[in-house]
Amino acid sequence: MSRAAEFIPAAAAPVFAALGDPTRLNLLARLRDGRPRSIVELTDGLGLTRQGVSKHLRVLADAGMVKSKRIGRESRFVFEPAGLAQARAHLERASRQWDRTLERLRAFVEEG
Repeated sequence: MSRAAEFIPAAAAPVFAALGDPTRLNLLARLRDGRPRSIVELTDGLGLTRQGVSKHLRVLADAGMVKSKRIGRESRFVFEPAGLAQARAHLERASRQWDRTLERLRAFVEEG
């Protein structure tokens, strides 16, 4: 495995891809209070169809940041903090690796 690949593993790609879209960030913001919301509630004011919002919610669910559950005939969506915690853990690991790399560079420059 290359040193660059060690920073953030490929398994983290869906999390970062999901976070890279403004609509998905908006949906996460709407869900951040932990209250389950219907597709109708989440679509309101977004300027997207329910199908469009459903596709974004699927991406967030695949990344582990949203869960859905059926309540009667309706699906409700809720924020799942584990997906965001996973992203944070990957970024913290990458930060530590960069810190070590910069420290080695500093030592090399100061010795030379």
